Amino acid sequence: MTHPLWLWIPVTIWAAFAQTIRNAAQRSLTAELGTLGATLVRFLYGLPFAALWLLLVLELTQTHLPSPTWPFLGWVLSGAVAQIAATALLLCTMQERNFALGVAYSKSEVLQVAIFALAFLGDPITLMAGLAIAAGTAGVLLLSPASWSAGFSSRTAVLGLASGAGFAFSAVGYRGAALALGDVSFLLAAAYTLVAAQALQTLLLGGWLLARDPASVVRVLRAWKASLLAGFMGAAASAGWFTAFAIEPAAHVRTLGLIELVFSYAVSLKLFREKLSRRELAGMGLLALGVVLITLKGASP
Repeated sequence: MTHPLWLWIPVTIWAAFAQTIRNAAQRSLTAELGTLGATLVRFLYGLPFAALWLLLVLELTQTHLPSPTWPFLGWVLSGAVAQIAATALLLCTMQERNFALGVAYSKSEVLQVAIFALAFLGDPITLMAGLAIAAGTAGVLLLSPASWSAGFSSRTAVLGLASGAGFAFSAVGYRGAALALGDVSFLLAAAYTLVAAQALQTLLLGGWLLARDPASVVRVLRAWKASLLAGFMGAAASAGWFTAFAIEPAAHVRTLGLIELVFSYAVSLKLFREKLSRRELAGMGLLALGVVLITLKGASP
């Protein structure tokens, strides 16, 4: 299935918007379910929606499920484990400071994903993409709540940067998994990788919690009404990310995905009644510049 060269741009913007809604829903569940319980919600309640999306893609493309290969399984497993860790760390970060800054620190993944994708997949970094990544990274630096050195030695920064590393490696893993499927349409590669990843994540994290803290799993199951929104928006966001990864290098997708910070600021201001300083707003301005540059790059032939 062919696609316009710019298709990854609206798909990525949708993924960023859906992820903002999911993060807000997950944060509101953390106090009740705990960090790992709220993390499990994303995968457990997202899996049925991801499976429905795969069935729809199979119907649309009139194709059959691809055969998994060992490289595919290796990539998707590494991406799934990294995403579990990154999600848990992100929730901890948001509890430390505020919603928008928690997301902002995790966006250090933009620089990290460029490095990982170059090292593991050979994805090139063009001049325009490099400028966008640099602007985005500078924006993240300005979002440090104290001085640059003190900010990056704070617990909030350490958690956020570790979360960014996890998300960066998961992005590379999922793009690697989609590419490992070979001659498969980008929609099917994305949907199939998504279902495989969320099934693995549900089994791994759910199994670990059942063995270590079964009461938390019971709480997650009892909170199904409140968890459905997080699950649906998580699946919707992941469908967007995975589709974009199947089309475009992960560094470009994640740089455009910085637009999530604009959405996060709106949520932080309106829903959680949190405020950002002028310095933090300047950092978001640089992040916005990175978004513009990577969009111009992606829209050019």
